[in-house]
Amino acid sequence: MPLIMGTAGHIDHGKTTLVKALTGIDCDRLSEEKERGITIELGFAHLDLPGVDRLGVVDVPGHERFVKNMVAGAAGIDFVLLTVAADEGIMPQTREHLEICTLLGIRHGLVALTKADMVEEDWLEMAQEEVASAMEGTFLEGAPVIAVSGRTGRGMDELRAAIAEVARNLPARSATDLFRLPVDRVFTMKGFGTVVTGTLVAGSVRLGEDVLVYPDRLPAKVRGLQSHGEQVEEAPAGRRTAVNLSGVDVSEISRGNVVARPGTLFPTLAWDTQLTCLASSPRSLKHRKEVHFHHGGREVLARLYFLDRDELAPGDTAVCQVRFAEPMVGVSGDHVVLRSFSPLRTVAGGLLVNPDAGKIKRRSAQAELLDSLAGAEGAERVRLRLELAGVGGCTGAQLPVLTGMGRKALDAALQELSSKGLVLLVDKEERRFLSATAFEGMAESVEAFLQKYHRKHGDRAGAGRSEVLSAWGRDLPPRVVHFVLERMIKRGRLAAEGDAVRLPGHEASLAADQTALREAVLKAYVDGGATPPNLKDVLEPLGVSSKQSADTFRRLLDEGQLVRVKEEMFFHAPALKGIEDAVRGFLEEKGEMAAPDFKELTGLSRKYAIPVLEYLDREKVTVRVGDVRRLRRA
Repeated sequence: MPLIMGTAGHIDHGKTTLVKALTGIDCDRLSEEKERGITIELGFAHLDLPGVDRLGVVDVPGHERFVKNMVAGAAGIDFVLLTVAADEGIMPQTREHLEICTLLGIRHGLVALTKADMVEEDWLEMAQEEVASAMEGTFLEGAPVIAVSGRTGRGMDELRAAIAEVARNLPARSATDLFRLPVDRVFTMKGFGTVVTGTLVAGSVRLGEDVLVYPDRLPAKVRGLQSHGEQVEEAPAGRRTAVNLSGVDVSEISRGNVVARPGTLFPTLAWDTQLTCLASSPRSLKHRKEVHFHHGGREVLARLYFLDRDELAPGDTAVCQVRFAEPMVGVSGDHVVLRSFSPLRTVAGGLLVNPDAGKIKRRSAQAELLDSLAGAEGAERVRLRLELAGVGGCTGAQLPVLTGMGRKALDAALQELSSKGLVLLVDKEERRFLSATAFEGMAESVEAFLQKYHRKHGDRAGAGRSEVLSAWGRDLPPRVVHFVLERMIKRGRLAAEGDAVRLPGHEASLAADQTALREAVLKAYVDGGATPPNLKDVLEPLGVSSKQSADTFRRLLDEGQLVRVKEEMFFHAPALKGIEDAVRGFLEEKGEMAAPDFKELTGLSRKYAIPVLEYLDREKVTVRVGDVRRLRRA
């Protein structure tokens, strides 16, 4: 299994010297680094050890001004080599780096007591005891503390053996199989163009693949792949990887961007996280506090919104919504680190619970659901995530990001939940899933909506499906509503008549006043025959408006008593049928008809003739050819 080891420790405690002694590679590549004698940027090397896959090595800066670079490098490592200088012991950045590693979920490593040649043996023994004591209560408690000297070579064989032992005993990486390469370096190579490097945290990538650079979704193609200095056809998770990208300029990419396949990540402006305020933090984290937010190689300004409290005290853990000024991409289960403005230091960190956060009311049931989701595993995590999604559900493309689960584990969880009726597949095409709780909530909403609808429109057979959809707003996927309606019809909770749906016990009926209005309106059009009255002339004597009579006209149209020829022109259906039959007879005999022929045949004035002719064209009785009309079937 490919692994990454990262260094950590205070400035000038010998990290870079130690990496060079272990690997033969000098990680200080910048002229400024060599002039000042300190590491500023991330350095990269590799180490071959017996019985272990080639290790990638990330060397991080120790100076407090470059902690953000340290976080970027530490974000993808599997275990840490903490360096403590024998002549200085534990220092501020030693502790901060160790805290950062803890917040990033690193749980394995060892300690190198560097510069062993600079102190006497009895001092060295005391230093080893001091360091071992300082590691108590941390993930490095009980880890080997090995005295070494990068200058003389002392302890290097023992250190290599200890590194190999840690690497052999690491548990398997439990990451999603979704390909992601967070970018920590970007540069131009002559003859090749844009190159990005990073630790391939999950999945794999092949030569020639189409990818996107997130969050801006810049399209690119993998032109070349290199891992540990060697050209490869495919790069697996856990390796330091360099990708030569075509189709994108170096100026368009920066540290913190993520290379992934199209349609697999979803940029958003808010995340739900589970944060722990460090016990060493000088003060609580306040609601609405602005912080430096670190994720992968990216640092952005963010504001904190606690969902169940007004502040997070040192040592406490809580769910918090983090809102950004620019889009971010992440996967559930990712680790995050927070640093305060003043003093500039690491104060908190934790897990990304939901990378597609919507607005949530504080101290609500949804906030409690997030708290449960943070600690859930397997099928329960999928169920809770779908509960959180509500009536919109989640697609098969979204779920790997929203759960942080690999495809095989995710499919098994969905199958288990579906078999228990806890999850429903509502759209096979895009594989959209809905929780049973959300379905039931929608079903009850449909029933409540129709109860009100039937009371208001008792004369109608039911509500059109588009009217039901509009009850939730247009943002809801129409296929979800269609699925819910069809499932309710199948289970007998609804009845359907054409496009309309109704509650099983509903029967359309006209109230007494509506019955009288209907009879009066119908009589006006029956009396009008082939020359129907204007709508205004029908309604004014009855003392009703067009809005008040809308239901009556709709019912007459549904019954087939009236036919709408144009916006406010209605015909009694038998009268219009008589005109249609006359036209058919004329055309079957003569073959074609001009406008004057129609007027002479029907006796209609231009006011009615033109609309009726256009109606016959729309109904495919006639077809206009130049200035004449013919039977369409001819």
